Amino acid sequence: MRKGFTRKPRPDDPATRGKNYITPGGLERLKDEFRFLLTRERPAVTEVVKWAASNGDRSENADYQYGKRRLRQIDGRIRFLMKRIEAAEVVDPETPRAGQAAAKAFFGATVRYANAAGVERVVRIVGTDEVDLNRNYISWVSPLGRALMKSAAGDSVVLQAPRGTEYLTVLEVSYERICVEPFREPPGSEASAKGPPRGKNPADEV
Repeated sequence: MRKGFTRKPRPDDPATRGKNYITPGGLERLKDEFRFLLTRERPAVTEVVKWAASNGDRSENADYQYGKRRLRQIDGRIRFLMKRIEAAEVVDPETPRAGQAAAKAFFGATVRYANAAGVERVVRIVGTDEVDLNRNYISWVSPLGRALMKSAAGDSVVLQAPRGTEYLTVLEVSYERICVEPFREPPGSEASAKGPPRGKNPADEV
């Protein structure tokens, strides 16, 4: 094994403003959620609000107040997703790489490293919208992601974490497919509700 180097990430390395690096699967998940909210959930909640508004005093109408609050939440999330999608720069980890691009850890890399105690761990460097700690998917702008960035097998890196400083040894860097959990319709969403809106008497439909 070649002798590695010890490197501390600089405060401005890497630059993140205006960049939303993301894998193909991560972008697809954002788009699926955006479509669900815009074409299904928002129209369904709007119908509930219209029905609740027809029931009299809106100031004491729990269904109306909840619906309006939910619409604000949905609109906020739609705006957020739109900005993230527009700023997305897709990086496919499976794209063939050569030279340093294949040997060093960049966005999309799978990195195996060991801490000072010799405990090994494998992480995948992904976008901020794709973080999944259960799968060891870490953000490229997280303390660990920044520490591993641009490192290669045999290098030593310094992790400045809230719990203290750690010294890590990079054992292997590779690039392979990163499977992102697909978007799933959340339980209890208005769009998936069966029957009339909450609080509506089915008999009224007869």
